[in-house]
Amino acid sequence: MRFDVLTLFPEGVEAMLGESIIGRARARGHLALHTHQIRDYTLNKQKQVDDYPYGGGLGMVMQADPLYRCWEHVVSAAGRGRTILLSPQGRPFDQEQARRLAALDHLILVCGHYEGVDERFTEACVDEELSLGDFVLTGGEIPAVAVCDAVGRLIPGVLSDEACFTGESHWDGLLEYPQYSRPEVWHDRAVPPVLLSGNHKDIAAWRREQSLARTRLRRPDLWAKHEGDG
Repeated sequence: MRFDVLTLFPEGVEAMLGESIIGRARARGHLALHTHQIRDYTLNKQKQVDDYPYGGGLGMVMQADPLYRCWEHVVSAAGRGRTILLSPQGRPFDQEQARRLAALDHLILVCGHYEGVDERFTEACVDEELSLGDFVLTGGEIPAVAVCDAVGRLIPGVLSDEACFTGESHWDGLLEYPQYSRPEVWHDRAVPPVLLSGNHKDIAAWRREQSLARTRLRRPDLWAKHEGDG
């Protein structure tokens, strides 16, 4: 999997994705990450990438041409990957979307800023828009990092075993069961006895029960969908 991130802050993206599991997977060649400074593709000395919106209004709009030149450079070097604009107007990004994108070979992630992106660039180059939720951030870097992380960890070889993510929250539409580690008793709170029993069948049944109960309590929306699917 190759990720190309078009951004005004490549150092920030690199800092986040160069660490921990994704950073190690990148070093081992399981995935490739390339960040591209949009300002490098402007044609003016000021490296300007934004201007006032036609029709008036507050704020600035990212210009189409620097974005297009940056995107065109990526496409000419690596092919036309699926191009995603991180935008509060996009469809919500969730585990289902992460699984869909993990099946692809190449993603181009465009980090929006200011009041948005010139619609002409979106019409010409963007395949879809994704959002982390119904709120607005100051830029698309945080969503881009989240997409790279959520998709990247599903790529074979990134995690030690497929079970590392198939048993987690949202994989099958449910929340994950509670987790415990040493010590056995902490602040007078003991680990549930079933987890110390060594009986894998009983442990699996307990975890399933906890997963169902937790989903029903914390996320009635997921629970309703789960019941409907069942």
